[in-house]
Amino acid sequence: MSACWLAVASAEHVATGRREGFMQVGHGKGAPLKRLHAGDRIAYYLPVRVLGGKEACQAFTAIGTVRDERVYQGDMGGGFLPFRKDVDWLAAQEAPIRPLLEALSFTAGKSNWGYAFRFGLLKVTAADMDLIAQAMQAP
Repeated sequence: MSACWLAVASAEHVATGRREGFMQVGHGKGAPLKRLHAGDRIAYYLPVRVLGGKEACQAFTAIGTVRDERVYQGDMGGGFLPFRKDVDWLAAQEAPIRPLLEALSFTAGKSNWGYAFRFGLLKVTAADMDLIAQAMQAP
């Protein structure tokens, strides 16, 4: 049975990953990626547009399926060699989180809903992922 996950990253890293067919989390750490398996569903949530920046995004920006079990290192330049996992990304639209806050099990009724994303990778229910996919107009 496949699992569903939300990851947190910067817009730049998500855009690169979508373009090249991979994901990375936790500033390039490998251990969290070992929790994801082939067939798992993954969506990215971006709190801000630029890592360390102040411009809020607060939206889901990518959704797809983990391709296989392999975790490997990529080269983003400047000595940054993050661990990655390959993903088959779906065609989807950016979806703001605010309209979904009361419907998602991990944010409903919580004033500090952003706290759920603090570790960079969050396991969620299939129902939550279905709501996110619908909001993103993903097939």
